[in-house]
Amino acid sequence: MERILAKDVKNHVGEEIKLQGWVFQIRPVGKIKFLILRDRTGVVQTIILNKEIDISNVERESVVTIYGKPKLEKQAPGGVEVEVLKVELMEKAATPLPFEVNRASDLLNIKIDTLLDHRPFSLRNPEISSIFRVQAEIVRAYAEFLRNDGFLQVHTSKIISAGTEGGTNLFPIQYFEQTAYLAQSPQFYKQMLVGAGYERIFEIGFVYRAEDHATSRHINEYLSLDFEMGFIESEQDVINEEIRLLKYVFTCLKENCSEELKLHGVELQDIDTIPQLKLGEAIKVLKDKYNKTMETENDLDPEGERLICEYSKKEFNSDFVYITYYPASGRPFYTMPDGTGLTRGFDLLYKGLEVTTGSQRINNYDMLVDNMRKFGLKPENFEFYLEIFKYGMPPHGGLAIGTERLTQQILSLKNVREASLFPRDRFRLTP
Repeated sequence: MERILAKDVKNHVGEEIKLQGWVFQIRPVGKIKFLILRDRTGVVQTIILNKEIDISNVERESVVTIYGKPKLEKQAPGGVEVEVLKVELMEKAATPLPFEVNRASDLLNIKIDTLLDHRPFSLRNPEISSIFRVQAEIVRAYAEFLRNDGFLQVHTSKIISAGTEGGTNLFPIQYFEQTAYLAQSPQFYKQMLVGAGYERIFEIGFVYRAEDHATSRHINEYLSLDFEMGFIESEQDVINEEIRLLKYVFTCLKENCSEELKLHGVELQDIDTIPQLKLGEAIKVLKDKYNKTMETENDLDPEGERLICEYSKKEFNSDFVYITYYPASGRPFYTMPDGTGLTRGFDLLYKGLEVTTGSQRINNYDMLVDNMRKFGLKPENFEFYLEIFKYGMPPHGGLAIGTERLTQQILSLKNVREASLFPRDRFRLTP
């Protein structure tokens, strides 16, 4: 008999069907028993009326096969209930369980490290599992939008010979007789491929930052959503592309992840336009509105990001806000200067957290080499990157979105590690 999934049971009322999955709950009520079965599509309620059916050896989270007949029942999940004809125990779950996974409220007092120590088991919880269904839709919609807008998907090397941003925060690896590094970013490759003639490219790939953080905002391996586009007028073309992209992603989430969003109590804001503040303006807002003085004028600290988003919500009714015109000293060497000591670089903040970094890039060979030297870098170490700039590089720009951070903010999660299937941070290498 062909297996029927939980979401399709309602289409087989009155028929004999076969279900397979994990025992989510067993609930005796008088002489009858309710067994809630979970599979990859959700849960289905089954009812055991026949006293001859013995499930005394079945523990919660055991894997079972159930044969039965669905019938309509308003009070059951999905409005349908399966009367059990037979139960087969496929694999019995060990006891005790690491923790309860059948109710979200049971997880509220469990430390995140405990959940991560037992990560595959914790993913059986529907609320936790739904995080990665949302994340998968973000990535799918991102790729779909860019393909439809003329971008080519590429896959660049994650083993590199030199750091993208000058050799800091790098993970070294032994590469035969020499030292190589895990890539911090596909930045060099993105620009090289624009210059190769593809013009518009995007990548979905892990990047690695050896930052010695142990915060709710940082992980050392994350999934970066990058794109680069040629023949732009300014960084505003990149910003406008991202606004259109985010509109599309949010529309897809509303259409395809409504149940997952509901599990997290999330109602996504409609995106029309996204306000912009120059960094200098943002620093002035912090001083005038919140009596906060920044220690540096190169960037916003975490509290500054949170307060500026609070201001954006009040002033513009937007959960998003772009911060633009960063000083050259606070941006990578390849960021296009604007001629006043500032740059064409920008960050996107969302609900108090930076989720995107981008800019117009320097496309002139001599300017790029000169800027490298200003940053204390040796151009001869980057000839593989610089070569294409000698032979005609169009004005271009791009950005990178942190997938886990975007997921975290969409679902209002407390820690970015919740949005990583198997996070790597300062102290975690397993599972």
